[in-house]
Amino acid sequence: MTARHAYDVIIIGSGAAGLATALGLAHGARVAVLSKDSLRVSSTSWAQGGIAAVLDAEDDLEAHIQDTLEAGAGMCHQDAVRFVVERGPDAIRWLVDHGVHFDTEDGPDGQPRFHLTQEGGHSHRRILHAADATGIAVSGSLEERVRATPSIEVFEHYVAIDVVVREKLGLPGSGCAGVYALNRRSGGVEVFQAPFVVLASGGASRVYLYTSNPDGSTGDGIAMAWRAGCRVANMEFNQFHPTCLFHPKAKSFLVSEALRGEGGLLRLPDGERFMSRFHPRAELAPRDVVARAIDFEMKRLGADCVFLDVTHLGEDRLQAHFPNILARCAEFGIDIRAEPIPVVPAAHYTCGGVVTGSNGRTDVPGLYAVGECSFTGLHGANRMASNSLLECVVVAREASADILRLLPQAEAQPEAPAWDESQVTDSDEDVVISHNWDELRHFMWDYVGIVRTDKRLARAQHRIELLRREIHEYYANYKVSNDLIELRNLALVAELIIQSALNRRESRGLHYTLDYPQTLPTPRDTVLTPSPLRLDVQASRRWRLD
Repeated sequence: MTARHAYDVIIIGSGAAGLATALGLAHGARVAVLSKDSLRVSSTSWAQGGIAAVLDAEDDLEAHIQDTLEAGAGMCHQDAVRFVVERGPDAIRWLVDHGVHFDTEDGPDGQPRFHLTQEGGHSHRRILHAADATGIAVSGSLEERVRATPSIEVFEHYVAIDVVVREKLGLPGSGCAGVYALNRRSGGVEVFQAPFVVLASGGASRVYLYTSNPDGSTGDGIAMAWRAGCRVANMEFNQFHPTCLFHPKAKSFLVSEALRGEGGLLRLPDGERFMSRFHPRAELAPRDVVARAIDFEMKRLGADCVFLDVTHLGEDRLQAHFPNILARCAEFGIDIRAEPIPVVPAAHYTCGGVVTGSNGRTDVPGLYAVGECSFTGLHGANRMASNSLLECVVVAREASADILRLLPQAEAQPEAPAWDESQVTDSDEDVVISHNWDELRHFMWDYVGIVRTDKRLARAQHRIELLRREIHEYYANYKVSNDLIELRNLALVAELIIQSALNRRESRGLHYTLDYPQTLPTPRDTVLTPSPLRLDVQASRRWRLD
């Protein structure tokens, strides 16, 4: 028998976006938070740099807005940028009120003030941080509050499969009515019903072979929203972090941009600096410029990596502000006090996503998206460093307020059909999943990476069409598993990325193509719209879009 749960709001994801939304709802709603792993395993907890907000007297909101617009290469929605930036200081106060401790220093008057650092694209020091582990500080504090709140129930090791959409299942009314989720411990699929669902599942950087993201960044929210009938936008803009540690045993370890903000220098294998040839701000250029420059130099020289030199910063400074990086590099035999750090670019942030307003609403009534899985218009063609955590908190607070306002008017919830596995069997060919996963990530890296061409994209499109058909057949005939759910989502997101990249006939921001190296005079979003909803009865109660 299918287990059932009923709440006012279901939140999918346990990073800053999900937990901040849950806390915003806690005083007026019964909330369930679904986490794919333990609550603290999220992209937020991996964030090193910090969160951007205007708190220094020498800085101002207009400068933060202008820096964001410039980094976004003309694609940012100015109203979204202003909305988020203006609410930045209040978002910081909210985090502090919820127990987040940012680093401080003594001000000129002897009173403590926030220690602010600078990152690429920013014209001022406005990055609040907790040493070089800001994400852990934020997620840890929010987790403590969530676990201590009676109206919030946490379901760890649950992976969402699909949103329950009334029209698709022939239920009365319209909009979403919950989610189907796999209990990874029991292997059973359970129904979570609610008039409101919030997708806060993060980005899709695991679609690439090399990434700075945790294993769970498989585009689940974007894929579920697309299948539910939501538009997605600007999926071609995938941010590659310029500096991830290059070491065979260092899986996905990001070397914070804040190191360059404090004076770290990028060097070629022979020790020569090179960034001044690519941008006036040199090492503090926007991330797309730095990543492309590193990629160019590595290919020109046939080098495996470049090097980030911080030896001149001094041991005391490194120990005070970058203890995590210092210790992690030491584990691999790299003493950053005395030798440069080998680094390479890696997929880092999904700038596009599910189309939403500033309150997180999607095209499907009752369905919201917050954080990296969403597209608010803030990030444009290139996310500026440390704006993502800010967006998470600002939009989470707006979304929770909007849901609480609408909750008293919510329709009665019809009972969603039980998850029917009567027509599927256990798989005895899981090797198919692992092979498809490897193939997908390899051709996305080779053909849809930092530098693109129409020929590469056409090859990728051909491969993803074949792969999705194979995955569709597998999904229709075998019981779901965590790996199958993630592969299904990754393949769909890969197709959306490829199609978006083919649609953009210019180079702008994070999308650089050798076939169209110029930037068009008028910026336009790439918006994809799913085909009309329909019920697919091939695999019991599972559904999908063509």
